[in-house]
Amino acid sequence: MTTSRSTYHHGDLRQAILAAALDVIAAEGPGALSLRDLARRAGVSHAAPAHHFKDRTGLLTAIATEGYELLAEALAGAPGLRERGVRYVRFAAAHPAHFQVMFQPDLYRDRADDAELLAAKARASAELRTGAETLAADPSVTRDTGIAAWSLAHGFATLLLTRNLDDPLGGRDPGEVFRSVTGLLGSGQLPDKEGE
Repeated sequence: MTTSRSTYHHGDLRQAILAAALDVIAAEGPGALSLRDLARRAGVSHAAPAHHFKDRTGLLTAIATEGYELLAEALAGAPGLRERGVRYVRFAAAHPAHFQVMFQPDLYRDRADDAELLAAKARASAELRTGAETLAADPSVTRDTGIAAWSLAHGFATLLLTRNLDDPLGGRDPGEVFRSVTGLLGSGQLPDKEGE
């Protein structure tokens, strides 16, 4: 996607650079990002992106922050842990570039001095925890339930994004398949031992 030079003149350079970066990440991964290339795509000088992001790490921090905000919005109000998992999987499918960056903290500034990022992560974490809290009164059980649910949803989403589920899904809606899988796990329909 290329953005015209006129976008900058309307004051949308930050969004134009973010959109171009998300396109690059979705197509080629975060390692392919270059501020110089993004400036070329946006039709501005190679120094222009630095005014908004300082450097590549700043840009990836902005992407992670936006991703956590979007995830928190996607999870908000979901009725129960299973539906939060379905929304998590659908978020990953709708925002693959954000998802790639969010869970690689070595790519961005994940420190106490980035208040926006920390607030967005805290909001997303709170939404994830809310589903687990409805299942158990014991905090240690709630924590472990949350870890198990997050692992399942994150693993499913990662397999989906890396196209490892293309054949098993057979064109079916990933969210519906995730809902079905979690139903099998909770119903006791899966055998505990091989051959049962």
